[in-house]
Amino acid sequence: MDFFQQQDIARRNTRTLVVIFSLAVLALILLTNAAVAAFLFFANDYNVYNGSRAGLQGFLSYFSWQRFGGIGLAVTAVVGLVILVRWIQLSTGGKVVAESMGGVRILPQTRDKGERRCLNVVEEMALAANMPVPAVYVMNHERGINAFAAGIVPADAVVAVTRGTIDHLKRSELQGVIAHEFSHILNGDMRLNIRLAAMLKGITFVGDVGHILLRSTHRVRSGSSSKGQGAALPILGLALWLLGWLGGLAAGFIKAGISRQKEYLADASAVQFTRDPNGIADALKVIGGYIPGSLVHAARAAEMSHIFFGEIEHHLWQAFATHPPLQQRIRRLDQQWDGRYIQRKPKHYPNPKLDPSATQGHERASIVAAAMASLAAVDRLQPQMTEDDADFAEDAADLQPTDYEAQTADQEGIPVALVRHSHEPLGAHALVCALLMSPQEDIHQRQMAVLEGSEARGLAALTHTLYPAVAELGAPRQLPLLELCLPALRSVSFKQYRSLKHTLLRLIQADARIELHEWCLYQLVRHYLDPEFIQVKPSSARYRRLQKVASELQVALSVLAHEGGGHTETVYQLGMEELALSGLPLLPREQCSVAAFSKAVHELADCYPLLKPRVLKAMALAAGEDGRLTPEEKEIIAAMAAVMDCPSPELL
Repeated sequence: MDFFQQQDIARRNTRTLVVIFSLAVLALILLTNAAVAAFLFFANDYNVYNGSRAGLQGFLSYFSWQRFGGIGLAVTAVVGLVILVRWIQLSTGGKVVAESMGGVRILPQTRDKGERRCLNVVEEMALAANMPVPAVYVMNHERGINAFAAGIVPADAVVAVTRGTIDHLKRSELQGVIAHEFSHILNGDMRLNIRLAAMLKGITFVGDVGHILLRSTHRVRSGSSSKGQGAALPILGLALWLLGWLGGLAAGFIKAGISRQKEYLADASAVQFTRDPNGIADALKVIGGYIPGSLVHAARAAEMSHIFFGEIEHHLWQAFATHPPLQQRIRRLDQQWDGRYIQRKPKHYPNPKLDPSATQGHERASIVAAAMASLAAVDRLQPQMTEDDADFAEDAADLQPTDYEAQTADQEGIPVALVRHSHEPLGAHALVCALLMSPQEDIHQRQMAVLEGSEARGLAALTHTLYPAVAELGAPRQLPLLELCLPALRSVSFKQYRSLKHTLLRLIQADARIELHEWCLYQLVRHYLDPEFIQVKPSSARYRRLQKVASELQVALSVLAHEGGGHTETVYQLGMEELALSGLPLLPREQCSVAAFSKAVHELADCYPLLKPRVLKAMALAAGEDGRLTPEEKEIIAAMAAVMDCPSPELL
């Protein structure tokens, strides 16, 4: 699966979405003009007693280019304002989307076995995908088996799962679901999904206005002078409500048309990650045989239905479904499927307190449907445990949290003690500091003085304790260790994070100069943690051709050539030939400062999606000309990938 090609397709889908959306807004303007003309006609002319104009000619007299332009401008402004507000709300990070639907962050130090297993699976998938470990949220009141990934870029991505997913899926099935969500992150679907949600809210907002007008008509008092206006107000409200309903239909078709094929792609990508088609196929079979299915009843789930793993509500017509039929998804993964679903006994969770606004329309219908499904489950389920239930219980109940940490330690070649510390905020803080500690005695002592003056109590002692193990770990395992620390560091307060960054900068400056290794590590921390605490503007695609950033590529490849372990001139020329930029000379070492490298990499972040992996692959190819990649070369390429918001290429 070429994820970078899919990112480019996602960008083209965004352009298609803009075209379709523009047509929908134009249709909305036309219909709004018709609704306003009808309102004025019924309010003024449709009166058989005043002898004024009536009929079709009177109705058409209320159409004019001046009114059309004014209404068009007003509708466009309102829709644009709604989209802007919704985009600002959703673009602040995936955690905003997760929390708006009742998600609660799973902390790394949780003792819940199911949550620990879920965190462990997410860690596995992140390390397999060469990306940072995202924060994980759980929707505790949702019995349905579902999940989603949200965010704008991988740095602010989160993965959310329902409690039903944690409690009713085996480990292999959970791996398939999580891998499906990781593919959405790598395919660039998240930004498209957020834009889609913001745009569709703009279309349906007119219907919300109509609904408000309809509800307010009981306050309208009739009188001789306002009789026509009072009678016409509900007509205007009904017309706007119908416009919103039509906009909702258009929104449904747009969501269905764009998201269905993405689900097939994500299913296939999940198989690539896990190397096991049975995992995600069995998860879909469990959904088919599970009474609550994949239904989600959170108040805001409907408008974000296209980001979920499965359908969140029942559809009378498949044309409005945001996901392909369950049977088709299963048969694409398991062509030998006999049509039988996997039965799992539902667990019962406390009912959440409902927002009164969530009891209207289709949301109320979904709640009623869930209640009926629960009653049906009680009637249909037998007290004995099925064979599959027994297998699931054995799969889910045996491992303790320490066992999951031991699994991660074994897979990554990291001592289990360091893995355990990476799951605690103070331990993660100390590990990151230990990665920056110098082996030179005088510099080391200055760095220890910095830690002793830190606001974090116990940081100096813990860093001193962990440093020997981190130093012995060696450069090849330091990047995975840093990635394991990220979830715990995301759980600290803004004040603590600001203190962490200040401490790291002082550790780097202890020797009065910035090493490339220090820059790479700091960039990784900043890039993956800043979106959690502050509003970060993502990079914008400005450069369509590599020739536009030739000087920046010259700097980046020169730095790699000088810092790597291969022949300097050979590494540089191989990289430039791979990028079809031969002719630019290798820069001398004195021109390859950390500041110049930093500026070049941040400029490369504005390349178009398909250019970024080409740059990173050329860097990896050049660095590996001697048949291996040194830890320093891997670190440089990983830091570049982070700053460029691009998944790392396979470095091994």
